[in-house]
Order: sequence, then structure tokens, then C-alpha cells
Amino acid sequence: MTATLKIKNILVSQPEPADMDKSPYGELCRKFNVNIDFHKFITIEGISAQEFRKAKGTFNEHTAVILTSRHAVDHFFRMAKEMRYEIPDSLKYFCISESTAYYLQKYVQYRKRKIFYGKQNFADLMSVINKHCEEKFLVPSSDIHKQTMFTLLDENKINYTNAVIYRTVASNLSHVEISNYDLFIFFSPAGIKSLQNNFPEFKQDSKLIGAFGPTTAKAIKEAGFKLNIPAPTQSAPSMTMAIDEFLTHQAKEIRRNGRK
Repeated sequence: MTATLKIKNILVSQPEPADMDKSPYGELCRKFNVNIDFHKFITIEGISAQEFRKAKGTFNEHTAVILTSRHAVDHFFRMAKEMRYEIPDSLKYFCISESTAYYLQKYVQYRKRKIFYGKQNFADLMSVINKHCEEKFLVPSSDIHKQTMFTLLDENKINYTNAVIYRTVASNLSHVEISNYDLFIFFSPAGIKSLQNNFPEFKQDSKLIGAFGPTTAKAIKEAGFKLNIPAPTQSAPSMTMAIDEFLTHQAKEIRRNGRK
């Protein structure tokens, strides 16, 4: 690419992909000659058994558990161990996706358990849950969660208990030189809160912000920032595709202005 882009350094508020070179982010680096750094803006920490009991939480009398992420899986089994709760072999597991279901092998013998899963979103899993509506469900969750999940459970009159057993907290980003970056990419409202907690003097000015998902976009606007790169869109279903579109458009503008 011969055009010189205004954006040279991008900060993505997530862990770096396991194989950066083969990831869509690696392709962006090569295609646009940009630098992309990854920093976790949020950290997941478990709530103690003592705190859970104090909130009158219990795993007893539930016949099924709904697991929406690997974090939910890890902290469900952690909490069960801390509370000395013996998980019955008859417990049914309802997982958001096949990959989450297979992750259960870390804790249980997969073939000997009753495990069900959706395609990737909660609406798909809901159709599976409805076939077992007689169960009493436990939903391990974070202190920050998608309300739409519980709205769907309520609308379908599912008997469930929300068990908040882990929380999302801001990471310590004191090692990050925030002024070095031209573009910031966020994936959750918690990421925006972390930015404000870590860098209370941060002003957007000419810096650009990208966001995945409507709740993240809303959080950016509520924080007083301008959203420059939204995703998903009809033409860009992923965040990397949205960045690609934006940088491609920027390069064309630079070329056009250079010919004038």
C-alpha cells in the first residue's frame, strides 16, 4: 500500500490471538502496515464461597445448569469445590455452544453426563431449554451480564436461579502508554469503564474508537466519546472486517487528496 495512513498504532482491548500471524489481525498488519497491540482491559475474578453464601446463594435443589462461557464453567466447578457441594451425576448441562460443552471435559467425563448445547447464541440454546422446561436451572453468571438472557428465560417461564459467582474488574493498565495509539477497539461496556478508571484524564480528541456490539457502542456514547468504527454491520459482521473497511476507505481518501 503506497498511501500513508493516518492510523499507525492500534490498541485492541483483548488478549492477543494464539497465532497472531494467521489471525485476521495479522492480515490487517500486513495489508495496511499498521502496528496492533493487545491489552486485556478487564479481568475476571471469582466471588468467594463466603460472599456467595452471604448473598443467600446455593447450588442445592437444582437439576440443571446453564453455562454461557468457559468462565462460567470454571467458576461453577470452583464454587462447587469451595462450598463442598457434591455435583450429582444426574445434573444436566446446557451450554451456549459445542465448544463450551466440550470444555466440560476438563471437569467431568463427557460421555457419562447429560450435556446439551446450542449453536452459538442464547436464543438457539433457548429452544433446547424449552424441551426440558420441567428442570430447575442454575445460571452461573458475572456481576455484568446480558439482561436479554434472563428476559428470554422469564418470557419462556423457565424456573431458574441466577448465581453471581464471578465479577468483571478493570485490569491494571499502568504499563500502557495510551498516548501512543491512534485507534482503540472495545468489545464490552466494562472495557470502557476500565479505560476511564485507568486513564481518568483521557480525552479522545483526534483519536478514533471502534466498538463491537450495541451495548458497547452505547457505553462509548454515554462516556462522552465518539464512535468511529461500529461493528457488526451488514457489510462487516466482524470487528476486523469493520477495521479493514475503515482503513481501506481512509487509504482511498489519502490517494484522492494526493492527486488534487
